[in-house]
Amino acid sequence: MHSFVYRLNTLVTFSVLLLGVLCAGASILDSFNSHSVRAHVEVLKVNRFRRQLNGNDEVALTLNISVDLQSAFTWNTKQVFVFVAVEYETPKNALNQISLWDHIIPDKEHAKFETQVTNKYLLIDQASFLRIPFCIKNLIIWNMKEHGSNLRGKKIELVLHWHVMPKTGRMIQDKIGVSSFQIPEAYT
Repeated sequence: MHSFVYRLNTLVTFSVLLLGVLCAGASILDSFNSHSVRAHVEVLKVNRFRRQLNGNDEVALTLNISVDLQSAFTWNTKQVFVFVAVEYETPKNALNQISLWDHIIPDKEHAKFETQVTNKYLLIDQASFLRIPFCIKNLIIWNMKEHGSNLRGKKIELVLHWHVMPKTGRMIQDKIGVSSFQIPEAYT
């Protein structure tokens, strides 16, 4: 009674609809999973703390990172992106974030680890400059005046962020503060 093409169209439409319902169900079920992440990050050593020629403070650190993200993995987890960031305040900005280290965890077996690393990305705070124009013989010249360095003696907070990337559904993000550290007053 119905042609082969009509029956194939019905079968494909039903299959795609069923797949969509299963993906939506997986997304909804995954949101009920609670993570009990355990982590500790400590600064072992300040390798370098200097002022760059352009006025920015630059810090290189050695970190001891201990992380257990096994609870973040479910049957719907493809991978977990994890990174350690520094958060601090300055007079100009209420929140400054700089990533120091990142890693992709492909499966649950690699989700618990301890490592000692130097920061992958340098901690560089860009000093604020004030541009002051002045005029000499109808030429406008911009003079850069520095307002100071932001990292000397600053208390920084080390925060572990993780992003759970599912096979289907929305990405889940979370973070925990793991420790704090005082940047030295003097350059090394």
